Amino acid sequence: MTFSSLGLSADLLRAISERNYPAPTPIQQAAIPAILEGRDVWACAQTRSGKTAAFALPLLQQTLPLSPANSSQLLLRRPLGGEIELLQEI
Repeated sequence: MTFSSLGLSADLLRAISERNYPAPTPIQQAAIPAILEGRDVWACAQTRSGKTAAFALPLLQQTLPLSPANSSQLLLRRPLGGEIELLQEI
C-alpha cells in the first residue's frame, strides 16, 4: 500500500515524499482512510509506529488549505514542547 492510496491530498503526498517516507505503517493504513471518512478512530500501537502521522495527516488535510509554497515547511516545523521526535516522524 502507498500513501497515495489512502486519499491524502497532493500537497501532503508531496511533503511526505520529500521526507522520503516510503510506505504507510499498518496503523496509518487503517486510521487515515477512516479519519478522512469522518469516522471515530481509537487505536493502540507501539512507540514509533506512526500513530502521530496517522492522526495528524488527516487533520491537516481537513483543516488547513495547503499551498505548494508552505506544504513541506508545515510538516517540518519543530514544536515548542517535547513532541519533537513524534513530529519528525511525519
